[in-house]
Amino acid sequence: MLPTPADFAVPSDPTDSSDSLAYVASLPGVADAVERARAAVDGLRGHRVLRRSADRVAAESVLRGARASAALAGADVPLETVRTSDPDADDLDLVVRAALRVAAESVHQLTIWPRAPMQVLARLHAVGAAGQVEPSGLGRPAAGTAPRLAALAAVLSGRTTAPALVVAAVAHGDVASMQAFPVAGDLVARAVSRLTLVTRGLDPASVSVPEVGHVELGREAYLTALAGYAGGGADGVRGWVLHCAEAVVLGAREGVAICEAIQRGA
Repeated sequence: MLPTPADFAVPSDPTDSSDSLAYVASLPGVADAVERARAAVDGLRGHRVLRRSADRVAAESVLRGARASAALAGADVPLETVRTSDPDADDLDLVVRAALRVAAESVHQLTIWPRAPMQVLARLHAVGAAGQVEPSGLGRPAAGTAPRLAALAAVLSGRTTAPALVVAAVAHGDVASMQAFPVAGDLVARAVSRLTLVTRGLDPASVSVPEVGHVELGREAYLTALAGYAGGGADGVRGWVLHCAEAVVLGAREGVAICEAIQRGA
């Protein structure tokens, strides 16, 4: 559920009471966590390999991110298997195939996401859930969730003073926890988190791999933090944002590893 000051029963900044994302950004420890994540991504963005190979790093980041997103969904397949397999082959895990499709489609939705999030959510679900739900259900939120999804989309396309990481964490947490898309919804949630980090300028070249950061922190920790967010209390929302910030730090480290592998000629 989208967090608001009323949900937390804590007064927000009276000068900006309508900006619930800014309220989340003001929770204890969030600003410091955001700054650590920003510094980590900025360090990656300064890597000299990106001067000539940014597209190659971004492509590898998308692949590793898709593999990690599938692992968080319970399909932990070795990276090299994902790299060398036909993404449409029946012998590749169904969840991995869905994660690859969602990741590939996300690249084409970068310009659309900031102005039409509902359209992007529907499209990502359509490609992620293809073959798993009836065609009539592709891109359609579950009964009763459309108003909540629309409310989230309105917030995401509106103005906020909150930093990109906070907006991405809220988008991720809401889409994953509201169960608007029972099939492949978690893959969609992680994809829109990356889209938000890219389009709001934290990682405009999409060279970090926050999904790998979540895997390194552990699937159990990920699900626990997400459950805390879903509870709607300030502590749970704060814990989720801090968890996402640490995943971004680790994801930036993964991006550096990609750069260094390319530099070595690997």
